[in-house]
Amino acid sequence: MRLFSFFIILLFVTLSLFSSSCRKTQLLNDGGTLRFSTDTLLFDTVFASLGSATYKIKIFNEQNQPIKLSSVRLAKGNSSSFKLNVNGISGNEVKDQELAARDSLYVYSTVTIDPNSSLSPFVVEDKLIATLNGKEFSVPVVAYGQNARYVFDSVLSTQTWDNVLPYVIINNALVEKDQTLTINPGCRVYVHPNSRLFVEGTLLINGTKKDSVIFQSDRIDRSYFSYLDLPGEWGGLYFTANSKNNKLKWTLLKNCGNSTRLGTSFVQAAAIQVDNNKSLANAADGVQIDNCIIQNSIGYGLLSFGGKVQMRNSLINTCGAQNVGIFQGGIFDFTQCTFVTYGTKWVNHSESPVMSLLNYLDTSQSGFIPGNLKITVRNSILFGSLENELICNQKGSGSFDVLFQNCLIKAKEVNALVSFSGCKFNEDPKFEDYDKWNYRLRSGSPAANAGITPFFGTNLDDIAGGTNMGAY
Repeated sequence: MRLFSFFIILLFVTLSLFSSSCRKTQLLNDGGTLRFSTDTLLFDTVFASLGSATYKIKIFNEQNQPIKLSSVRLAKGNSSSFKLNVNGISGNEVKDQELAARDSLYVYSTVTIDPNSSLSPFVVEDKLIATLNGKEFSVPVVAYGQNARYVFDSVLSTQTWDNVLPYVIINNALVEKDQTLTINPGCRVYVHPNSRLFVEGTLLINGTKKDSVIFQSDRIDRSYFSYLDLPGEWGGLYFTANSKNNKLKWTLLKNCGNSTRLGTSFVQAAAIQVDNNKSLANAADGVQIDNCIIQNSIGYGLLSFGGKVQMRNSLINTCGAQNVGIFQGGIFDFTQCTFVTYGTKWVNHSESPVMSLLNYLDTSQSGFIPGNLKITVRNSILFGSLENELICNQKGSGSFDVLFQNCLIKAKEVNALVSFSGCKFNEDPKFEDYDKWNYRLRSGSPAANAGITPFFGTNLDDIAGGTNMGAY
């Protein structure tokens, strides 16, 4: 009897241990989290010729129970430039991978690219996605796709960029205070989404009519955008309150103006932003913009908060916010420029006028920061599809000195504080074809030969001596 009782007890203990063992190994079937060993799977090899590389990343199970990953895959599937290997299993999607409690597994990814192919983008991207109990966890997968100079989250000291190879800015670049970035004629600068060039020091762009400098998206495989020019493909240029003595000549900024992240905050949506360097006395001491084109910005063309800007013989067209938005005053000199927006399928032009000139910055419904505004606009065209393309206003004790001289302006109402001399209002400038962004003047344009003697240089067709209003 005792022996029988002993076997009963032994059997009970064995079953209890077995049951406990089963409970410990039961898979987590609800919720749970995953962690990756890095926030980006970055192939940091710059390919100078046809080549491939393999990098690895770890996926961590942070639970005290085993889990099953229903899927580890690439977002682009079979069209991806990358390949996966998970626990020795190859493919762009590997299913049903078990992972013990507090354990990890390696995922290997391979990319093979031709850096000299004109059909591939400068940056090849995808996303690695791991699915646990119906929830997706992901990290970007990034590789450099072409032979170029890559500027990855960089702080730049004094240097010169040439036109031998293009430059690609990824995750922002900053020209340090008291340092100078010089960009030579013919240089091409490609900028990644959510990226821009910040200037604390000085930027000198020495483009020419024949060899202009171009800033554009790094997606050179235009099939990605259905072969269309879309606004907001990248950020823009940002001149901080420390920046000074900047000069941009024969430069094109296109398809830009998106808001971008800077740390935990966001930068305003603008192709060019200029902040107030209080030590500067003149417009030319801040940012000089000569013979430049800023086009197809999802946000502002030129945005300033008390800055100093001199712009001559330049065009800003097709912007989602103001082509020129000036807040909290500043000093500005615009000569022989064209500011125009009619709107497109992607650029809404129903509320924001082409130009807004304010000597203050609203901080609330009743609060504002005043400033002193001095601006002269000569021989220029302000036009678009709205009834009023010019808004000017003054608040507080800050000065308000605004003069338009020999300009063609679309506006039915103007502030009485603004001075006008020799200007024309609400007359069709007769652009060659504004749908195709050709803002040259047709025969019979009221802006033709209606300007005063040119103040500076040559127009955007590199012709000197003309008396047209506008940049052509």
